[in-house]
Amino acid sequence: MLLIHCPYCQEERSELEFRGAGDAHIARPADIASISDEEFEAYFFLRDNPKGLIFERWRHIHGCGRFFNAVRDTVSDKFLMTYKAGEPKPVVGAAAEKHAPVETYEALEGEAQ
Repeated sequence: MLLIHCPYCQEERSELEFRGAGDAHIARPADIASISDEEFEAYFFLRDNPKGLIFERWRHIHGCGRFFNAVRDTVSDKFLMTYKAGEPKPVVGAAAEKHAPVETYEALEGEAQ
């Protein structure tokens, strides 16, 4: 079980109390009615799925109910830090972003037959 720190409640709670709410720090269009369909698609639907550190929005649904942001490593699923919504995106060390290549069947055994 993951323990997630809520920056509002100031305590670590079970992951079962939280819900992910997508990427954090998304640049939203100033006038959404004036953008093209392609721009709307890119803003609303298309997201990166990087290996390593990502910035996400979370909600403490079974606690204080507030949204907050988190820095999470997609390889280890470890939360590096959480911070209140509205705070600027933190600078996280580059050393934490480095990972060894993921071992796959194809890399170890060759092409699947």
